Amino acid sequence: MKKVVLGVTGGVAAYKAAELARLLMRGGAEVHVIMTPAATEFITPLTFQALTGNPVYVNMYADRSGEKIQHIDLLENTDLVVIAPATANTMAKMASGLADNLLTTLYLAARCPVVIVPSMNVNMYEHSVVQDNIKKLAGHGCQVMDPEAGELACGVYGRGRMPDPLDIYAFTRAVLRPKDFAGVKSLVSAGPTREPLDPVRFLSNPSTGLMGYALARALTERGADVTLISGQTHLQAPAGVNKVDVTTTEEMFDAVFEHYKESRLVIKAAAVSDYRPLEVSEQKVKKSDGKSMIELARNRDILFELGKEKGDRVLVGFAAETEDIFDNARQKMDRKNLDLIVINNLKEPGAGFAVPTNRVSIIDRSGEVENLPLMDKEELAHYILDRIARML
Repeated sequence: MKKVVLGVTGGVAAYKAAELARLLMRGGAEVHVIMTPAATEFITPLTFQALTGNPVYVNMYADRSGEKIQHIDLLENTDLVVIAPATANTMAKMASGLADNLLTTLYLAARCPVVIVPSMNVNMYEHSVVQDNIKKLAGHGCQVMDPEAGELACGVYGRGRMPDPLDIYAFTRAVLRPKDFAGVKSLVSAGPTREPLDPVRFLSNPSTGLMGYALARALTERGADVTLISGQTHLQAPAGVNKVDVTTTEEMFDAVFEHYKESRLVIKAAAVSDYRPLEVSEQKVKKSDGKSMIELARNRDILFELGKEKGDRVLVGFAAETEDIFDNARQKMDRKNLDLIVINNLKEPGAGFAVPTNRVSIIDRSGEVENLPLMDKEELAHYILDRIARML
């Protein structure tokens, strides 16, 4: 379990830090919160105490007879310090080495990674003094997360808004991950393809892209240079990923091969349509009596064509099966020249499409089968990357 110290300073966005604490806890972290005195004007220490189950520290001179020095004790075995929101005032103190409260004192004593999430009015954020302080903190090794542009608490539109806690959580995870894929150009396909029948109807499948997006996010966290080719989903592209949107299988084919040559690792997690309607009506097809027949044409097999030009790349495929699972997967692996294949048994509860979990089996070139328990797709993504890292 990771130990995280969360520093909260006196900005309007302090309320978002409560959700960040909850996300860190849900991710398995032990969270300890330090608040500046100004932060308590925006949210109470009791809120964080209830969320984390740990006492909240505010006053550097509180009477804690017999206890260790607070800022030293808090840093013992700490893996990460996150300051969110970080006001211009607090960053100025940190950049100058001024330690006049518990949080700034702890910062000077920290020897673990420090993440800073600035949040303030756009004019303050863009001021040259604030920008100099941010550069100075980055130069001292802090990981500074850029604020978002949007409507600010003062009613002005501009950059300075604290990012969504989910995005901050993802940023902190990336800081803590080993960068064992640093510099590895990676191509991931995700989501469903759609084959139009007419202007309002299409053939598709229930894929939501969760597994492919989890893999793209995990690769980015571990330092890879990632291009994500995605069918139509509701998901937001992970930060730092080059996302290419497509709709049909033919569009995905073209996009994949446009980026294939420069890629060292290719993971095909998309649920592509094997067939498309032979003819697409320009007008909406109206109901009529009797049966209606749709003639289908075969789409080009993206993974098969990739396998023919594989070279020294690592090529990973996915298989969604309902019967003869391992025989079908092995045949697919041999036919498409894969290094690794991840098999979804669609009859298993909690596995497959449109769920946050998955239960898979993995087969490598030796033919060895590894059956994995039900796990979160984010966790599974890193497990798959652990296997791939050994190949690279």
